[in-house]
Formats: sequence, structure tokens, C-alpha cells
Amino acid sequence: MAGAQCALTLRQGGWQGRITLVGEEPHLPYDRPPLSKDVLLGKSDTTAFDIDWHHLGIELLPGRRATGLEPGVLHTDAGELPYGGLVIATGAEAVALPGAAGAQVLRTVDDALALRARLVPSARVALVGAGWIGAETATVARQLGCEVTVIEAGPTPLPGALPAELGALMTDWYAAAGVELRCGVGVAAVEPGAVLLADGARVPADEVVVGIGARPATGWLAGSAVELDAAGAILVDEHLRTSAPDVWAAGDCVSYPSARSGTRLTVQHWDHALQSGRAAAAAVLGAGEPYDPVPYFWSEQFGRMVQYAGRHAGAEELIRRGSAADASWTVLWLREGRLVGLLTVDRPRDLNQGRRLIERGAVLDRALAADPSVQLKATVA
Repeated sequence: MAGAQCALTLRQGGWQGRITLVGEEPHLPYDRPPLSKDVLLGKSDTTAFDIDWHHLGIELLPGRRATGLEPGVLHTDAGELPYGGLVIATGAEAVALPGAAGAQVLRTVDDALALRARLVPSARVALVGAGWIGAETATVARQLGCEVTVIEAGPTPLPGALPAELGALMTDWYAAAGVELRCGVGVAAVEPGAVLLADGARVPADEVVVGIGARPATGWLAGSAVELDAAGAILVDEHLRTSAPDVWAAGDCVSYPSARSGTRLTVQHWDHALQSGRAAAAAVLGAGEPYDPVPYFWSEQFGRMVQYAGRHAGAEELIRRGSAADASWTVLWLREGRLVGLLTVDRPRDLNQGRRLIERGAVLDRALAADPSVQLKATVA
């Protein structure tokens, strides 16, 4: 997404020179969110973008892996590519589970097609990780008639994304969908036909799917002038410029400074890839403004649309709009009275209005904000 949007925006923004889009995968640029939905369900085999690359004069080099970088030259496994300007959008790669060589991950279209072939009725599927991907894959596996167990080392679902008190509100979703959820226990080993847990229990499994996170795909930059943080993310400035001359970066692989959040952020979600790809193109064209959007992502799981905007870290106050027992509800996070983050379940209007309020740095009337019958935009103090 980031690379495709950057190339497209460069051409639409008036770049007359040569544009080459290099990608390790053998496929045309494609969209990732449908992989855990329509592709797994068999509704689609491809999610390629409907873009006429040839008409735009954008050269595609799929199936070509970047291997190194020096000033003015990108090294690939099929030879050198000279450049005048370079945008790195190599994304992230799924974190593997040690000792689980036969386990599946879900990151690419090939991953999705391979997993789809195994999600057959009555198949026993063990999902390691109750994060966004784990919940979405469990949802689809149940729809396809699989017996599903989700194993999470944390105390509740989404331990890395939400406070435990909110993750706990989602545990009933698993049970209602017929999914066995085991939290607070790690995986000791993956054996033929089973997953051995750290507490000695065994989970029968014909298929094991691992969804325990992703890391920036930046190992190929070792020894280059591009500076990385401790987690391997590319350090960029507010215009997505790297430490190397004429090199920018966008998408899941970057760490960018956020004035709104007061810290650096590494965001690995679709909206960031979309926006940062466009922003990198604008920076190359010399027209970019500081990149600091309100982070946003969504997840479709167990018949619900879960959406999140902003960043709740450092918030001092939590306000609930409705109860988890309701069909839909929202949680707001405030810092010094200002809305800094919100989580919504089947309340898209709250999400849309809240996202704009975060952008504005709006201070909310707490009593009004706690009333789910009041539109969020009407709760500004």
C-alpha cells in the first residue's frame, strides 16, 4: 500500500521522470486487509489494486528483493538499480514462533491462499495470539466450520493494544462464536498434531496459525547510511526523510516523530501505509507538510466492527459511552480534558466524529461525553 500510493501520488503530483516500483513478492501491488476476510473465505483470489500502471508510466519490478543500499544505488537480488531519489516501503514481516517450523502465518496473499486450503470443515485449528489477526482469522475459521482454539500468553485478548480491562470485555465474543480461548499461558512447543502449552496441557491441532506481531522488514539495510531504532524501524524526520541523502521511507517500516503524541510512533496499519505513502511522495515533490496524522485502524471480528483512533498511552482518564453488554459501545481516553483516543464497537459515527475531535485537540464535557445518546461532536466543552 505505501509503495503503491507513493508511486501513484508522485505521478499524479506532476513527477515527469522515471518511476520504478520494486517488490519482493511476485504479485502486482495489492491490498492486505481482505486477506484475513474475503481471501480466506474464498470470495476472492486476488486483492490487486485497480491501477493501470502501464498507462501511468510506472515500471513494476515484482519478484525482486532489495539486498543492500549505498548512495545512489539500490542493490537487489537481480542486479543494481541506480536512483536519484528512493522511497523505502518494505513494510513488516510476521514474527515467527520459535520451534514452530510447520506453523502458518498470515501476512501475504500467498500465506492467505495456503491457509485457506487448510481451513476445511472440522479441521482443528490452533491460533497462537489473540491480537487483531488472531481474532479475524478465528472468526473466518469458525465460519468455515473449523474447531478453533486461540492461545494467548497475555491475560486477555489484545494485550499489546488495549488495557486488560478492555481486552477482557472481548472474551465473551470468543465463547459466543464457539471459539475456545486460553489466556495467560504460553506455547512450549508445536508437535505433530498438537500444541504443547507451558502449563503442560496439549491442544489438538491439525493446523497451527501464528499471529504474534510483526517487525520492520529492514534487515537488508544493515551497513547502510539509513539509521534504525532498536526495533529495526527506520528513523525518519517529520517529512519522512531518512538519515541517508535523497532517501525517504513510508509505511510499517518507519518510526516518525509525532508532535501530537509527544513521542516517536511506529504504526503498522493500513491507514498509516496509505497516508505515509502519499506524504512521502509529497515530500519528494517538495510540497510536503509535517506528517502527523491521527492514527486509525479497524478490525472486523465475531460479527463486530471494532475501530480505534488516536493513542491512549499517557491518558489520564477513561470515559465509557455505553456498556459492553450493549450491542454497541465506545470508550474515550482524555488527557488534560482533551480527547486523545477512542475505541468503538459498532459505533462508526462516534469514530468519525472522535477522530476529528482528536485532530482539533478538543476538550470534552465529561458528563455529555458519557451519554451515548449525545453525538460526540456535541460534547465539546
